[in-house]
Amino acid sequence: MNPRLAAARALAAVLSGKASLNSSLPAQLDKVDERDRGLTQDLAFGTARWQPRLDLLAAQLLQKPFKAADADVQALLLVGLYQLFYSRIPAHAAIGETVGCADKLKKPWAKGLLNAVLRRAQREGEELLASMERDPVVRTAHPRWLQKSLKAFWPEQWEAICAANNAHPPMILRVNRRHHSRDAYLALLAEAGVGASACQYSRDGIVLAEACDVRGLPGFAEGWVSVQDEAAQLSADLLELAPGQRVLDACCAPGGKTCHLLEAEAGLAHVVAIDLEAKRLTRVRENLDRLQLDAELIACDARDTASWWDGKPFQRILLDAPCSATGVIRRHPDIKLTRQADDIPALANLQGELLDALWPTLEVGGMLLYATCSSLPTENTEVIDAFLARTPGARELDLATEAGLRQPHGRQLLAQEGGHDGFYYAKLIKIAASRG
Repeated sequence: MNPRLAAARALAAVLSGKASLNSSLPAQLDKVDERDRGLTQDLAFGTARWQPRLDLLAAQLLQKPFKAADADVQALLLVGLYQLFYSRIPAHAAIGETVGCADKLKKPWAKGLLNAVLRRAQREGEELLASMERDPVVRTAHPRWLQKSLKAFWPEQWEAICAANNAHPPMILRVNRRHHSRDAYLALLAEAGVGASACQYSRDGIVLAEACDVRGLPGFAEGWVSVQDEAAQLSADLLELAPGQRVLDACCAPGGKTCHLLEAEAGLAHVVAIDLEAKRLTRVRENLDRLQLDAELIACDARDTASWWDGKPFQRILLDAPCSATGVIRRHPDIKLTRQADDIPALANLQGELLDALWPTLEVGGMLLYATCSSLPTENTEVIDAFLARTPGARELDLATEAGLRQPHGRQLLAQEGGHDGFYYAKLIKIAASRG
């Protein structure tokens, strides 16, 4: 299959609200030649990254918008525009190959439309984009609701956040303490000719000068190192783990933090890792097996404690709550297409329900670390503020890190170009059992 067609079909599912790229792209990648898979991924993710900008440009070039049934043609046009403005593909190849894909969609009428619009974009696109630059959606390539939210919450940082969201993320490793210190592994990378440096905030983190195939990293198959963003790595140390503790990792998939907890403290008595979807736990098990670690995995709704909790209290709980993922847009640019403003209050409500449900499973004196990969205070400090107000036995603790910005509750890490993702942490201690 032509990589442009494969990317467009994956994107069409996203535009139609039926899937994310993580779920729609793999099936399309299976249909293209192995040598074209990198191009297909770049076309799909790159088009999603710049879609808010490209979509407004397309509106200027089209006489009327596409019908819902023609999301595939719309996606193909966006893929063509992405090639013209954000790739090194020659314009004649970008246009010709993209237009040729219309036959495979069984919509021959689209060939003339695509050809005319893309050729006009080639002639006038730069000028049109420049004339639209005053619109912050065009300038930042973020949907309007999100651009407005970031500006309202982060008036001094919002444009830098958008720029970081649009940049390609660095490849960051987590060194397994059970095998090597970070300095020792940096030395192994240097011997292998891999450029790398220590992360600023995570004691286990290494940022690579260039992304590479993990299979070429020293000891990857043996579990010496994993891929994980620096911000996510902070959880293991912030939890203040100690031998003999029972630990719960709620909403654990894909398992990076679960594994890090076990790497950081070999003497943990028991780790329970739960996730809503059983199929997501398959990835968690694969990660545990590669690292030769073990945890009890349970597929369940974390809020339904009667279905999974054995009544034995936990000394530590990590709640990496479902969220808008607005802090990791650079890794999942289709979030710009799949998230809507109305999602945020519903997510904040879910986050509060998870806190309320899990709190009784924590022993008095135990700690709960609340985390999200969101950049929106609605899901972060406001959720913690509401929980503390309704939970007399909960108190907030300071976080032992300089990462991010201090908030009314917790700390907010904003996405950094060349650095960590956007993330949020708050730490709570249980000083008394709930009454009644």
